[in-house]
Amino acid sequence: MSRVELNPTLWLKHPQLARETYERLTSEGLLLAASRPDGRLNPMTIGWGTFGAIWGRPMFLVLVRPSRFTYSCIEAAQDFTVNVLPHAMQDVADYCGTTSGRAIDKMAEKALTALPSRRVASAGIAQANIIYECKVVHHNDVQQPAFPEEILSNYYPEGDFHRVYFGQILNVSVEPKYFETAK
Repeated sequence: MSRVELNPTLWLKHPQLARETYERLTSEGLLLAASRPDGRLNPMTIGWGTFGAIWGRPMFLVLVRPSRFTYSCIEAAQDFTVNVLPHAMQDVADYCGTTSGRAIDKMAEKALTALPSRRVASAGIAQANIIYECKVVHHNDVQQPAFPEEILSNYYPEGDFHRVYFGQILNVSVEPKYFETAK
């Protein structure tokens, strides 16, 4: 059975999808994926991000440090996917959060399958329950003067500030078995 495709402006009418996305984001993390310069997909675990409506558009905001390989991938591709893995794949999230894609093909190492996206160039991950396809429409760089000292010392002790990517959600696809059991 093929994946269930949801209108990106209406996906929040399925609150179980938002709950699942938030639960995974704040526990083991989500896989942010963007095309590498060689065309392969590079997944990176994220634990910081948010989703909702900005400028009258469905958006997913993700934070990526310039030192990360994924940063250069998103800069080149100007799109990304956010992939919500099943809880049973926590080991994949752990691996993709601690291993750089500069020298290793994390997709091959973890036997992940790239799933061509419908609306962006970067693929999704076939094993994900939910895939958000996002086009970068804006970015902002986190800047030091905007933060209290406690945030700076805890999260930016070396000054490696994130770039916040505003990704317009162009498509949401859901694994049918998950969608049926989550109703």
